[in-house]
Amino acid sequence: MPDHIELPATVRDFLAPPHVASIATVDPDGAPRQTVAWYRLEDDGRILLNSRTPRRWCTNLLRDPRLAISIVRGDDPYRWLGLTAVVDEVVDDVDRARDDIVALAWRYADAEGPDPESIATFRTQPRVTFLVRVTGIHDHTEG
Repeated sequence: MPDHIELPATVRDFLAPPHVASIATVDPDGAPRQTVAWYRLEDDGRILLNSRTPRRWCTNLLRDPRLAISIVRGDDPYRWLGLTAVVDEVVDDVDRARDDIVALAWRYADAEGPDPESIATFRTQPRVTFLVRVTGIHDHTEG
């Protein structure tokens, strides 16, 4: 498996809008586990994910850092991106992880902004942030 892959401009452009990501991890018994999550592409090419602990997918990533991510363009389901990745950094500082989920809530909010009650709830939850680096790309982003 490659150490990392430099993301082409087409992939960066695809990841820029707030699509929803499907995250696949591996349970301790080897069974696949999927969840849907918000994400953000970082300037360094890593993808930021955030979870409330101790959700299963979060626990899986803490045990086994491998994951697959698929992202479908909301307005055209035939445009999608598949990524293999590995956790590069775990941010277990709860205050920073809470700031990350609030930033994601703003990213995914409509013009009125995120629901204040949701933000208040995020600020009380045990949270963790994962910064993942891409090791493989399979894309159908072009027409």
